[in-house]
Amino acid sequence: MKRLLVFICLTFWATGAAAQNLVITNARILDGKGGAIERGSVVVRDGKIVSVAAGTATAQGARVIDVKGMTVMPGFIDSHRHPIGQGAEWLKTEAPARMQEFLDAGFTTVLSAGDDINTAIPLRDQIAKGAIKGPRLIVLGRVPTAGAAAPPGGRGRGDAPPAAAPPAGRGRGDAPAPARGGGGGFGGRGDPARNVALRTPSTTAATAVPPEQTRATVETLAKAGVDGFKTVLQVTPGGPEVATQTLIVQEAKKFNLPVMTHAVSVADTLGAVQAGVQSLAHTPHIDQLTMAQAQTIAKSGIPMMSTLGVFVPYFDAANTALFRDRLPFPWETLPSAGNGPVNARLVAEAGTTYGYGTDTSWLPKESLALELRPLSLTFSPKDIVSILTRNAAVAIVKTDRGTLEAGKLADIVVLTGDPLANVSNLLNVAMVIKGGEVVVGK
Repeated sequence: MKRLLVFICLTFWATGAAAQNLVITNARILDGKGGAIERGSVVVRDGKIVSVAAGTATAQGARVIDVKGMTVMPGFIDSHRHPIGQGAEWLKTEAPARMQEFLDAGFTTVLSAGDDINTAIPLRDQIAKGAIKGPRLIVLGRVPTAGAAAPPGGRGRGDAPPAAAPPAGRGRGDAPAPARGGGGGFGGRGDPARNVALRTPSTTAATAVPPEQTRATVETLAKAGVDGFKTVLQVTPGGPEVATQTLIVQEAKKFNLPVMTHAVSVADTLGAVQAGVQSLAHTPHIDQLTMAQAQTIAKSGIPMMSTLGVFVPYFDAANTALFRDRLPFPWETLPSAGNGPVNARLVAEAGTTYGYGTDTSWLPKESLALELRPLSLTFSPKDIVSILTRNAAVAIVKTDRGTLEAGKLADIVVLTGDPLANVSNLLNVAMVIKGGEVVVGK
C-alpha cells in the first residue's frame, strides 16, 4: 500500500504538478487575433485557457500573477526552423541548452523543418514527457520531388540536408544545422543559397522519382512518427516535380499528415499551390509576384511562412555583415531582401494567412530581431503580433494554439513593453508560460 501511495504521489509530481492553475491579472492583453484589452485577466486551468476578459478575475486555489501592466500575448511560434543537431551525444549534451534558448526568447512552439528524424523525434518526445525543458516540437521528414542531383544549369538554392537524413531529397536553400561557431552547418564551405549563379532557370527536366519509391518514403516516415512532411519544389521544363508533389500530398492524406513545401521562386510557389500542399515554407524571393499571382495563392487557402531574414545581413559585434552560414554576406543576393517583403505584402493583401518562420541558425532571439527588420518594411506592429502567433499556428496546421481564448493551450508570453508601440518590445520577454507551467521567469 505504501508503495502504491508513493507511486501515485511521484506520478502526480511528474505529470500534473508542473501545469498550474493560474490567474494572470493587471495585464495589457494582445489576443493574437488583432484584439487588445487595456487591463484584463487570463485564467488558466489544467494547462488550457479558461477565460480572457477585461477587469479582474478569480479562480479558487489558483496562483495569482500580477504582471503590473505588462503585455500578455500568445507564445511565439517559429514555423520554419532547423534547431536539431545530430546523434545521441548532441541530444544529451547540447539539446537542453538549445531548447532553453527558444523558451527564453518566448517561443513555445518550434517546427523542425526536415532535420535528422533519428534525433528530432526522440527530442520531441523527451520534451513532451518533461525530461527536457523546451518548446513544443513539430518534426517533419523529407520526401524528394525529383532525382537527388539537380540537372546542369538547374536553379539550386542551397542545400543543407541533415547528415544521416531519412530517405528524402536534397533541399535547396535550407538553413545550416545548429552551430556555435563559423561556417554554420556547412563545415566552413558556405551555404549554397549564397550562390546567385544557381538561380538560373533550368533548361533540362529533372529525373523522376518512381511513384512506388515516393509511396514507400511517405509510409516509412509516417511509421517512424513524423508530424508531417517537408518537400522541396524546383520546377524544371517538362519535369516530374509537380506530379510527384501531388502524389506526396495524396499519400500524406492517408496518414492525416500535412505537407510543407520549400518553394523560393514565383514559378515554384505556383507549382506548390497547384499540387495542393498544406503550407508554403518560404516567401518567394526570386522574381516578383503580380497581383493576379498573389490572388491565385490566396484563393488556394494555403498559408505562407516568412523567412525574410535569410537574405538580410546579420551584423555582428564588429559590424561585419554576415550570411546565415556565418560567412561574409553575399551582396549579390541582396535583391532577395527586397523581393521577399514586397511579395509578402502582396500575398497578405490578397488574403493569404502569413506566418512567422526564420530558417536560420542564429540564436532564437537574434533570429527574431533579424526577421523583424524585413517584416517591418511592409507590415505594421499589429500585423506582426498576429504573424508571430495566430498566423504561424495556421502555417503549422495547429488549431489549439496561437491565440489567447478559451480552450486554447495556455502558451503565454509576458513582455515588459508594448509591441504595438514599438515592435522591438517583442524582444523583451519577462515570463513564458507553456501549458500552464511557468518555464521562464517567476
